[in-house]
Amino acid sequence: MPEFSIAFLIALVVAVILVSQAIKIVREYERVVIFRLGRFSGVKGPGIFFIIPIIDRVIQVDLRIVTIDVAKQVVITRDNVSVDVDAVIYYRVVDPAKAVIQVENFRLATSLLSQTTLRDILGQIDLDDLLSKREELNKKLQEILDQHTDPWGIKVTGVTLRDVSLPESMMRAIAKQAEAEREKRARIILADGEFQASKTMTDAARLYAEAPVAIKLRELQTLQEVAREKNLIVVTSGGEIGTGTVAGLTGAFSKGSERSTK
Repeated sequence: MPEFSIAFLIALVVAVILVSQAIKIVREYERVVIFRLGRFSGVKGPGIFFIIPIIDRVIQVDLRIVTIDVAKQVVITRDNVSVDVDAVIYYRVVDPAKAVIQVENFRLATSLLSQTTLRDILGQIDLDDLLSKREELNKKLQEILDQHTDPWGIKVTGVTLRDVSLPESMMRAIAKQAEAEREKRARIILADGEFQASKTMTDAARLYAEAPVAIKLRELQTLQEVAREKNLIVVTSGGEIGTGTVAGLTGAFSKGSERSTK
């Protein structure tokens, strides 16, 4: 009787252990790839499911978006400029069975593929395109990576070139180029302003030649503007002002000077 109780307890413990091993629960963003006696059996999840202990082997896969921080890569552009480029890759597993069966370690494989693709693609473009066409390069890298990882059941959702580090000498050269470009624009704008001003003055001279009285009106307007300053004496050069008028103005100016000296 005691021997029966011990055997029963042992059997009960073994049964409990087997049942606990047979029950599996995975979260909403997880899937489990099942291999039965070494052969692919299927994908389970999310929620609760059962497996055959000892016979079945399970591999858990996360379906959430994973971020890969691609370390700085030394890239030589098509115009022979050495730059350091780093990027961020976003991907997620869309087919857990392929991700487990087709590639040994899909995380490591995707990371190494991102590094080599980054060097290969950026090495085929010029430095100016690398600095100015970030969005186009991001899309191109994403398409190429997604094409290579599709047989692995992986979807590359985004690629971002985060930083491009230039040598100090190249940064100085770019700064000089930008300064020269701005100086060129300033000179062009100044020359265009001179051209517009000369064109306007030519048109004005042509109008004055057609209507001589207009130049006299302009002179009077100028005298009116100058007369606002109370400390100035204005002597016009027009023929209407005689010698006596000029002499009178000169005498008044002399008397004013003598009073100020006293």
